[in-house]
Amino acid sequence: MANVLLSEVTRTAMGIFGGKKVFDPEKDIPDLSGKAALVTGGNAGIGAGFVRALAAHNPENIYLCARTQSSADATAQAVKEKHPKANITIVTLDLNSFDSVKKCAAEITAKAPRLDYLFLNAGISATSPALTKEGYETEFGINHMGHALFLQLLMPTVLATKKNHPDADVRITLTSSIAARQLSPKTLVLSQMQTPAEKLHPMARYGHSKLANVLFARKLATLYPSITTTSHHPGTVKSEIWGKATDLKLLVALFSPVVWLTGVDTDVGAETGLWCVFAGRGKGKVESGKYYEPVGQEVSNERFNEKNAEELWEWTNGELEKHGGKGWPEA
Repeated sequence: MANVLLSEVTRTAMGIFGGKKVFDPEKDIPDLSGKAALVTGGNAGIGAGFVRALAAHNPENIYLCARTQSSADATAQAVKEKHPKANITIVTLDLNSFDSVKKCAAEITAKAPRLDYLFLNAGISATSPALTKEGYETEFGINHMGHALFLQLLMPTVLATKKNHPDADVRITLTSSIAARQLSPKTLVLSQMQTPAEKLHPMARYGHSKLANVLFARKLATLYPSITTTSHHPGTVKSEIWGKATDLKLLVALFSPVVWLTGVDTDVGAETGLWCVFAGRGKGKVESGKYYEPVGQEVSNERFNEKNAEELWEWTNGELEKHGGKGWPEA
C-alpha cells in the first residue's frame, strides 16, 4: 500500500502545482433539465461531490442512495441551501445486504420514469476481514456484488430511457481505484470471495474489489453498446474513507498528514467521474469500457483483459441467480 500511496500522492501534487484543469464541472456539465441522475454513497465524500456538481445544473431529479439517513439528510439540506430548486430524493441503500439492494431498486423503479446518469460510487476500503449478509468477503461484496445486483435491477429503466429518448446520452461510471492495477493479487481470486479472505492483505482485498469494478464496466460496455459505461480512479482525495480503514490504522496514521497536505477535496476528486459522464465521446475522449485516471487519462493494464472480465461476469451472475437475480435484460 505504501508504494500506491506514494505514487498517487506524487501524481496529485503534480496536478495541484503544475497541472492544467481538464474538466470544470461548472462550465462543462450541460443543462440537465428533464434528466435524472443516481449516486450511490451520495451522502459523503466523492459521492456528495457528485451530488453538489449535478445540483448546479437543474436535473429533474437526483436519487441519492445512502446507508445513513442522517448523513444523507444533512448533505441534501446543504445542497438545497445553495440550490433551492434541487430535487433530491433520498433512498436507503445498504450494499452489505441484498434485501436492502432489492428494496432500494424497487423504490427507484417505482419513482423514476428515466435514469440518464448513474454514479456507482459507494464503497469501503481496508476493513477487517468479514462477510456480507449473503456471505461474500465484505469489500468485494459491497464494492462489487451489491452494485452488480443493484444495476441489474435498474437496467430495465436505464434501457427504457435510451429507447424512449433516443437522443439521451445515457452513461454509467463506477468509482474504482489505482489499486486495481497496482496491488496484488494480479488475477481474480474468486475462490476466496465467500470467505473473509484473511490471507489477503487488507489493501489486496480492496484492490481486488476495485479490479472487479473495472472488469464489470468493460463487460457491460460490450453487452450494452448504446450506453457509455466506464470506470475511473478519483485520485488521492481527502475523504471519510481514510478514517474507515480499520485494518490499516498505523499505515493510515503515517500517511494521513501527507494525504491531507497534497490530496484534493471531494469536489475535485469527483471531477474524473463527472468527466466520464459528461465529456465528449469518441477516440481520445470518453470511450465505453475504458478505465480513466485524473482527469480523463485512459490507463490500460494486463489485468483488464477479456478473460478476467468473462470469468468475473459468469461467476457474478451465477451468484446473483442464487439470490433471486432476474438476469440482465436484452439490449
